[in-house]
Amino acid sequence: MLECRKWLAARLIAGALVAASSAAAFAQSAQVPAPVPVPAENPTSNATPVGDGTFLLTIFLKHDQSKTLPKINEQLKEQGFFKAFPPPGVQVVSWYVMMGIGQVVTLRVPADKLRDVNRAIENTAWGGYRTEFYPTYDYKAVAEQMRAQNNK
Repeated sequence: MLECRKWLAARLIAGALVAASSAAAFAQSAQVPAPVPVPAENPTSNATPVGDGTFLLTIFLKHDQSKTLPKINEQLKEQGFFKAFPPPGVQVVSWYVMMGIGQVVTLRVPADKLRDVNRAIENTAWGGYRTEFYPTYDYKAVAEQMRAQNNK
């Protein structure tokens, strides 16, 4: 049984290394900038302060899988996506690639900028992406507190 676990652990590590190198090669070939690391010193820096007039908005930018990534990027470039999104006054909290889906972007949006975000997506992202929007809130601190209280 121990040998089986060792073999499985080795396979998982090898798979993770292959996935990491494949993702790096994909990002390089797609001319996608490398992700910017988020500092670990302040894990709540992305939390939305209560009453500041902003909210978090998560947007799924689902790839049109009938097109290759270079075709999608060319269409986005032609439509002005990279210039228009995110609109001024809107902060990017996180921007991840979700393999097999597309990209997931979480924005901090002042309430009066919601229309600007919507129009930027409608005018520049459609065709390359199908989109889904989800109002979001930061639950991490609450979940950690509940886990600590209920783990006693």
